[in-house]
Amino acid sequence: EEKKGLVRAFANLRVSLSSSSSSSPKSPPLLRRKIEKLTMIRGGRSYVTSPPSFSNDAKKLLVCTGNTVSVFSAATGLQVTSLEGHTAPVTTLIVVPASSPAQKILCYCWTASLDGTVRHWDFSGPELLKTIEAQHPIYSMVIPSLLSEPQQQIDKRRQLSDKLVAYVSVEDTSVVKEGSKELRGHIRRFNLAKPRIPRGDTLKETAEPESIVISPSGEFFGIRHKCKIHIWDVPSGGSRHAVSRKMTLHHSKFINVFAFHPTERIVVAGDVTGRVLIWRGVGNRKLALGNQKKKVRAMVDLDNAGVRGEDDAESCTTWHWHSAEVNVLNFSSDGAYLYSGGREGVLVVWQLDTGKKKFLPRIGSPLLYFMWSQDPTLSSVVCADNQIHLLKMPSMEILRTISGIKPPPSLPRMYEGLASTVAFDRSSGIAALCTENYCVQLYNLLNDRGISEIQVCERNHQPGDEITVVVTAVALSLDGSVMSTTEVKLPEDGIGGLVSLKFWMSEPDSKTFTLSTIVYEPHRDAGVSAIAFHPTRRMAVSTSFGGDFKIWVCNSEKNQTDKDSSWICHAVGSYKKKPMTAAAFSGDGSVLAVAAENVITLWNPDKNILLSVLGATLTPITKLCFAGKSEFLVAASHFPRPELSVWNASKLSLSWSYGLRIEAVTSAVDSSSFAVLALIPKSFKTDESKENIFRSRDGAILLFNGSDPKPVSIWTVMQAKGGSISFLEGDKTQVRLAYVNGNHEYVVFDPNSDESHERSAVDYDGLVGQEETGDAGYTSLYGQLPDYDKKRMEDAESLATPFVSSERPWETIFSGSTLNFPPLEKLCAEFFESLMEKRTAVVE
Repeated sequence: EEKKGLVRAFANLRVSLSSSSSSSPKSPPLLRRKIEKLTMIRGGRSYVTSPPSFSNDAKKLLVCTGNTVSVFSAATGLQVTSLEGHTAPVTTLIVVPASSPAQKILCYCWTASLDGTVRHWDFSGPELLKTIEAQHPIYSMVIPSLLSEPQQQIDKRRQLSDKLVAYVSVEDTSVVKEGSKELRGHIRRFNLAKPRIPRGDTLKETAEPESIVISPSGEFFGIRHKCKIHIWDVPSGGSRHAVSRKMTLHHSKFINVFAFHPTERIVVAGDVTGRVLIWRGVGNRKLALGNQKKKVRAMVDLDNAGVRGEDDAESCTTWHWHSAEVNVLNFSSDGAYLYSGGREGVLVVWQLDTGKKKFLPRIGSPLLYFMWSQDPTLSSVVCADNQIHLLKMPSMEILRTISGIKPPPSLPRMYEGLASTVAFDRSSGIAALCTENYCVQLYNLLNDRGISEIQVCERNHQPGDEITVVVTAVALSLDGSVMSTTEVKLPEDGIGGLVSLKFWMSEPDSKTFTLSTIVYEPHRDAGVSAIAFHPTRRMAVSTSFGGDFKIWVCNSEKNQTDKDSSWICHAVGSYKKKPMTAAAFSGDGSVLAVAAENVITLWNPDKNILLSVLGATLTPITKLCFAGKSEFLVAASHFPRPELSVWNASKLSLSWSYGLRIEAVTSAVDSSSFAVLALIPKSFKTDESKENIFRSRDGAILLFNGSDPKPVSIWTVMQAKGGSISFLEGDKTQVRLAYVNGNHEYVVFDPNSDESHERSAVDYDGLVGQEETGDAGYTSLYGQLPDYDKKRMEDAESLATPFVSSERPWETIFSGSTLNFPPLEKLCAEFFESLMEKRTAVVE
């Protein structure tokens, strides 16, 4: 019963970020009230998984966003509503067309999803009208009768007619077995009049589910399969007993995309080499319908120019401009022009009769879809960087952009796990995320909107080019006024590598940054491992794998303006030439903690004096974080053995440790609470007793309070690898926790809400305790020592006053561990004093 209750709690709260979990209209009222109070905000979902659709009046744009359909205003680009109900990603979106100008105000649509359901909506409400069970995941769907027959009666009665037949591409999960070569993709014909769709008539079986493309007239539909295009005609009358006739077009290369001409029997296709193929007179012999059959002259093989084999077409023409695969093909509404696009990020407009072309260049990302609206002056182009551009036609001017979070950059393997590509402005809820094309995107997590983009490195980059520059880190000051980035120009054949550290200052009236200072090779020829900002001053520290760290200060503190400010090196430090792998300032900024490989060094940042050293860990430390303004210091290490440890910086002792691999650490500003994003151990995920809780989830967020090793709350999440977390404290009355996963999807929620505390029922002993047993963490290094706690307390007491002068200091000054040596100036004074003869006092 406890396990069932926990599963229900996870299902209702839905904190895990995944495309397979979404809030439902039937969610508990308490949760909905919390959402209205902005205690749980979701965003960053992909806008480009499926083609969008315009409403009949062209005033709204419907976009598939994970498990929901988001409705945006075409005039403002802002989201106005959403259709929620599917429990898996929505793959198909069909707006019911208006049969007359008066019906353009009608707002009906059909959706299909991987959850195996087809749903009918009124998106003006929004209101769910009907749900149909398809029993299999649906990857694509077309409804020909919506295009070929009037829908007045359907719209009036809000019900289906017997002629409403859909053709769907489903995955037959009954044949899915590991290592199986069964054909899982099926093209089937279904009758949508029934609440539960039977198996249906199978038209074609493929290895994988394929997307279905329908002609604008609703007469034909087809799929691409490797080097072929299979085309079926739609039987007239919509009878399910009618037989669809099929024909096939062949090509010598793999076909990426194809489209039907709106009025003529012309099929165009784009292949992987960048060629556009145009078949004219397609299906005149095989697919000509009885009442629509035209008088066609007898065809002779010699007249079929460019046609392969026995393909039913008059001719095949090839155009070649694109340098890479073609992903986008669509005709204008009158069929006079053809629009194509691909990886170059250029929209090409071809005049179909002459082959002349014009371009919309420098879109900046590969193109995925091009869609027309009912208004001939408005269209949209969908890009791979999660942006939808609304275009004014025919000039192709970009009117506005619906921008989601851009995907993370592709990093070379040597930087995977080391790069810090997400930073947070806690005061305003803005995240700075490294993206493709050497940019940093500023995104408002509370409003789910993009704000601006900063080009970190000016380069003439084209999508698909070889990576030559890597942005390895981005960091924001606590108030969000300063940003720092590091970039690495990769060497060519081992020559020409360059590391750059940049400081950016925010503009007073806009959320963007301008470049203030560039430091080339800040740590000689070594890379920058971490950047951290002082909590109250314009001071920053950068650490290096080369064995040193540098403290940087801004000269604006000397009463200079921000416009004239620049950053200079204030101090340099090192410890035994060990690589410096992480750094963090204390809550008040008085102490700087720097990880020297597997030990933690504490420094005075103003005087650059080594204060103390905390004992070693088994593996190099990759992350450091002070728990607010408390004395607790959180350290995390990865390879070869992960460990999370919490130290008491004032007592120089270890509080507790777990064997967890940590992806990110964050702490609250005004309390001792901190949270960690950890990867769930494989042994825990494969435990049958916990299978229902951690199914397809690879990470967990653990919330701790100070030195208590028992987590206050635990949330399981998906795609934790490469993710990041942070507290957002702009509203002093409410502290929120933000989680951004590896695909730049995010959720913002209240960690102290009642719903969050229900999640603390997760078996934390199983999650962290099993990794703690045995030789792990601190114990694995020192072993089980007798009376260790007593000795640790004695050592801490002796370290509290380690530099007490004695009459014979030279006998004890060099005894003990080198970690307890006093500072150099104290050491020199004691040593020289020991060499001098002490003068005895003279009594007069």
